[in-house]
Amino acid sequence: MIPRECKRLAEVDFPVAKVSAHSAREKSIRHGHPCTLHLWWARRPLAACRAMLMALLLPDPCDSDCPADFKGQARRLLSGMPNCGKTANDNALRQALLSFIADFANWDNSAKPAYLECARGLVRAAHGEEPPLVVDPFAGGGSIPLEALRVGCDAFASDLNPVACLILKVLLEDIPRSGPELAEELRRAGAEIKRRAEEELADLYPKDPDGATPIAYLWARTVRCESPKCGAEIPLVRSLWLCKKAGRKRALRHRVVRHAGEPPRVEFEVFAPATEAEVGPGFAAGGKAQCPACHSVLAGQRIQAQLKAQRGGASPRFDERGKRIGGAILIAVVTTSEDSHGRGYRAADGRDYRACLRAIQRPEPGSPTEEINPVRPSPNARGLSAVARYGITTFGDLYSRRQIEALCTFARQVSRQRAKGGKEALALVVGRAANAWTSVCRWHQTGEKVEGAFNGQKIPMVWDFAEATPFSGATGGWDGAVEWIAAVVEKSSWRVRLGHVEQADAANALLPDASAAVWFTDPPYYDAVPYADLADFFLIWLKRCLPGLPLGDPYTLTNPLSPKTQECVWNQSHTDDGGRPKTPSFFERKFSDAAATGRRTLAAEGVACVVFAHKSTAGWEALLAGLTVGGFVVSASWPIATEMAQRTNARGTASLMGSVHLVCRPRTQDAGVGGWEEILRDLPKRIGDWMERLSGEGIRGADLVFSCIGPALELFSRYERVETAEGRDVKLPEFLEKIWEVVGRSALQQVLGTAEARARNSAAGALEEDARLTALFLWTLQSTERQNGGAAEDEADGEDQDDEEAPSRPAGKGYTLVYDVARRFAQPLGIHLEDWEGRIIEIEKGVVRLIPVLERSGKLLGPEGAQAMAQAIERSRAIEPQLLLFPEQSGTGFQPVSADPQAVKGRPARHTGKMPVPLPATTLDRVHAAMLLQASGHAAALRALLKTETERSPDFLRLANALSALYTKDSEEKRLLDAMLLASPRR
Repeated sequence: MIPRECKRLAEVDFPVAKVSAHSAREKSIRHGHPCTLHLWWARRPLAACRAMLMALLLPDPCDSDCPADFKGQARRLLSGMPNCGKTANDNALRQALLSFIADFANWDNSAKPAYLECARGLVRAAHGEEPPLVVDPFAGGGSIPLEALRVGCDAFASDLNPVACLILKVLLEDIPRSGPELAEELRRAGAEIKRRAEEELADLYPKDPDGATPIAYLWARTVRCESPKCGAEIPLVRSLWLCKKAGRKRALRHRVVRHAGEPPRVEFEVFAPATEAEVGPGFAAGGKAQCPACHSVLAGQRIQAQLKAQRGGASPRFDERGKRIGGAILIAVVTTSEDSHGRGYRAADGRDYRACLRAIQRPEPGSPTEEINPVRPSPNARGLSAVARYGITTFGDLYSRRQIEALCTFARQVSRQRAKGGKEALALVVGRAANAWTSVCRWHQTGEKVEGAFNGQKIPMVWDFAEATPFSGATGGWDGAVEWIAAVVEKSSWRVRLGHVEQADAANALLPDASAAVWFTDPPYYDAVPYADLADFFLIWLKRCLPGLPLGDPYTLTNPLSPKTQECVWNQSHTDDGGRPKTPSFFERKFSDAAATGRRTLAAEGVACVVFAHKSTAGWEALLAGLTVGGFVVSASWPIATEMAQRTNARGTASLMGSVHLVCRPRTQDAGVGGWEEILRDLPKRIGDWMERLSGEGIRGADLVFSCIGPALELFSRYERVETAEGRDVKLPEFLEKIWEVVGRSALQQVLGTAEARARNSAAGALEEDARLTALFLWTLQSTERQNGGAAEDEADGEDQDDEEAPSRPAGKGYTLVYDVARRFAQPLGIHLEDWEGRIIEIEKGVVRLIPVLERSGKLLGPEGAQAMAQAIERSRAIEPQLLLFPEQSGTGFQPVSADPQAVKGRPARHTGKMPVPLPATTLDRVHAAMLLQASGHAAALRALLKTETERSPDFLRLANALSALYTKDSEEKRLLDAMLLASPRR
């Protein structure tokens, strides 16, 4: 056994860059990957879990307490592994272990016998013949316990949510128990279920008269034009394109049919456009709709009101004679044929609507109110609020009548299967189908496939949607759903151990004290993911498939859905056990209880790891407070890249590209009291060393900021409490504020120099506040260097799409930071964000935007812009260029010298209700002015300004070079800066 005093590898070193590359690459691995078993949100990459778990389980060979027997066995096991090098001394052995961990993180090596035998042998060498127990109380999609089984550990996985527990049961118990035979049984039972369902549903999904098979129906919800004397039906079609695949593009064109005494009517036909110009725009964009008959615009509020009256409008409506009179309109049908390659597209006709009418005329499935359409617990439930605005107030409203009939039929057939026939796995097939057979699925025009309902952690509203045919072999069909799960089973032949799964509240102990070697978990992300609300989407169908299985809320028997009261999230849509809306303090208290339970479960020599990937500083504080109150000491912090660098919501924002893994140890009972002054003295070196270590791995920006919190927190969390010399208790928020200050100063020292790092209210030689603020802003936004992963896998967290009501947002309008992140950097350094609002930043709805240089032209140079400044410089070389900035402040075109003492230090006058004293042009203003001259092509004036500024002081070029290094490579600002610097006079 590893002695308690011996450090684990994860506490001293970790192959961050290589594991990050393998983790990001996993986004492009699909067929057979466990993440494709069933959708679960924010699932951790297996590469990151596998590598971190090995680093937690193995001792550091360089530690004086590392057992000699382990070193000997490790040398023997690693001798035959590639890239492990020599292991003659302890440092070389450590590097060999880290190399093995990095290689084992590669998905291609994860099931190779040589790597599995070596990994399991190393674990045995460290822990003996009895497998160590790995506990994950927030197991979710199962990445951590799955990897524990892979390396030969015992795994205990629990989760509060019944959908997660079903996924875990199939992944950790059923698949290893049944082996590859389960895949064969799934295919056999799946084919039988499809045959029986097709017999029941044949009249709802007829083939075409020419033998072609419809694989998808493309629908649009409709509203009525409210313009007088019109009343036409407006199909809410975003795009008239059907297929954009090169070589066989297809699109729709429409005509308006007018009959006396009737409102105008739109008809569609399919054609092959020769050019893009032949395809007209859709009728819905920017949250509004335009009538194709009279061209009047219907506002978003009216669209919302009309669709609310239709309860979402997913199904067509018919009169007593079977004629369609409203609701969804079928705009095209996608088909396949044995006689042709690829997809075919045709316009809808009467037989398509008659099939939908037959679905509506069928008796509704049994108990639809309780089992299909449970009303959501709150109209504000997060993740589903976008669709609720359109009258979709029950889960049944998400489906057309035909889709409900299909899902009920397949669920009924699954419920009739034998228990030993992979019944739970077949239920997950229905869950996959439920995601693809809804009225909020989109048609992918290039991939020619149906996209699932979920987009990241929400269900966005879709005005025109794709209905998959269950019996086609295309994406979205039953066969594909069966095959995805069967492939996962087949790729899991390496499993020789079974995990143990329980539905449980993480705050309640289920295991004996001191029974676990590792407590490794990925807890809920504060307020980021409303797991229970989202999981209910699947739960209503899983319960129909498995009527004998207790899927639901074991704590509130009257609740048919997922537990909400005990869930460890900040979600004000739900209440705690006292009936109060959940608050941030609830999350902190709940996680503290879970951490305390984990602390008791963990053996004295055990180690813990907590994963977190949220950009909210409040979320970080709540998590860290929970850990420290729960009895843990944070000893290391490793950011592992888990996101693709090119994803949309990472561009120009401080989104975490990695998941920060906090390595922890149980705090001893005699931890004692720490001295505040001593901690503050040690803090800069601790952060500086960690920043240097991670910078060497290419870690940048927000990843680096949050990764420094862990090692710094070790100074604080090692004690039971911390006191000042006067005996005052120091709380965690005060310490975290000091961490932000030290990180900010260290960053400024890196990019601007020592004077700026020391500057608070004033400092000789320091650049003004706006330069420091801009540098910190851009430094925080830097992206960690990594290889891009491929396209996200079938059901991974994707880029967020706006729902249809939201107006389109302009792109490329500056860099943004969450206000709290910007404030926490700026405030300790004496920078007041509000003082610079309207000058270099804008603050709106909790977001700080750095105003782009080109946007500053009007205020910085006046209404006539660079042209007027250039002419003034060229007319009179005696004019100081900086005096031409902010001409409107003086009304004369010249900048007055301010007498305000704060302005002299580079800060605007405080907003006291009086007219503020004008602020002199700063070094940053002059750099921006030069960039604007560069952009406008005024070379002579630019040379004159550069000559003046370089003769004045080195600050101008120092700042310009620093900003050039901070701006992203493809930004307009960097292009202008680099071109401007080339024009600078050489000294």
